[in-house]
Amino acid sequence: MIDIICFSTTPWDPIPTRKQQIMKRMPQNCRIFYLDPPVTLIGPLKDPSLRPYLTRFRKSPKRIKENLFVFALPPIIPFYNKKRSINKFNQKMIANFVKEVIYQNFDLKSPIIWTYMPNTVDLLEHLSYSFLVYDCIDKHSEFQGFIDKALVESMEDELAQKSNVVFTTTHGLYNKLKLLNPHTYLVPNGAEFEHFNKASNKLPVPDKMNNIPRPIFGFVGVIHTWIDTQLIEYLAKEKREWSFVLIGPVGAGVSVDNLKKLSNIYLLGRIDNKDLPQYVSQFDVCLNLFRTNKLSENVSPLKFYEYLATGKPIVSTSMPQVEQFSDVVYIGKNYEDMLVKCIQALQEAQNPNIEKIEKRIEYAKQTSWDSRVTQIIDILKREGINIE
Repeated sequence: MIDIICFSTTPWDPIPTRKQQIMKRMPQNCRIFYLDPPVTLIGPLKDPSLRPYLTRFRKSPKRIKENLFVFALPPIIPFYNKKRSINKFNQKMIANFVKEVIYQNFDLKSPIIWTYMPNTVDLLEHLSYSFLVYDCIDKHSEFQGFIDKALVESMEDELAQKSNVVFTTTHGLYNKLKLLNPHTYLVPNGAEFEHFNKASNKLPVPDKMNNIPRPIFGFVGVIHTWIDTQLIEYLAKEKREWSFVLIGPVGAGVSVDNLKKLSNIYLLGRIDNKDLPQYVSQFDVCLNLFRTNKLSENVSPLKFYEYLATGKPIVSTSMPQVEQFSDVVYIGKNYEDMLVKCIQALQEAQNPNIEKIEKRIEYAKQTSWDSRVTQIIDILKREGINIE
């Protein structure tokens, strides 16, 4: 039995991301301990929805399946990405909690530590482990908030150098970390192909979309600071006869007040993942709308791969990870060009291009989570992990 402790940047529920998709596909000879990220003691002041997380660590772990457990970590002191001393204190506390609750109760000796967080480099000295995996999914130093970019960069560099294997999601991240660790591999994000391919068929119209006029330009995802809400506003004002449907929660600190003022923008909020294909099937065109900056340059957009599985026309802002699909995606270089690409995509939606539809779906099959995890497992085997 191979034990894996996964330090994640996102909770297991409610939105499935790369972390959950990989861990739930690990072979049966693995025992997975998935750790939801800790909240800071002042986190609920900014985002009240975090309040329950302050005490969740006292509850029993959630068992997802026979070999997969989800744990909550105790709250931590804020500003850990500003002061290394604070991070060291936090990580020692987390390590003590993990030893007491997981190592002792589940008789762990030397598990694999699989981390998504650069700051976990400071807990390594407090835990025994046999193998270290760093899965780098973002340029962490470019996130907004109370961070010292140089500190985050230095912690990530240390983590990469100490890791037995480093996975990256984009060419930019790969090129940077490969210089620090020769055992660095590029494994972009993927899609739940079978699930989202359902949206390639006409499915019943959900109640929330019953009275939305066509054509429908749709976006799925959390509306974070890196989503270009000004671009959405621009498109909606330029084309009042189009409907813009945004599915997903609004991130803390993000204002959508200007979007709410426009009658052709529909903010539907979070929809359960199991119901998303029914909603996406109503889209005429799918939208991938990241701001153009250093953060988005190093993002492998999850929803983009899910859009591919539908076969529908996709309009995207310019991103390195999207450019390789330029033969089947409409990529806009600026606001005016995005409008032109939306018009072209709508023309395709109204006069379907079977060759493009089939090619998008074929790309999605090649980038499914099943194929991505197979690639990851093959790499781990080559690196000496007896994983089946």
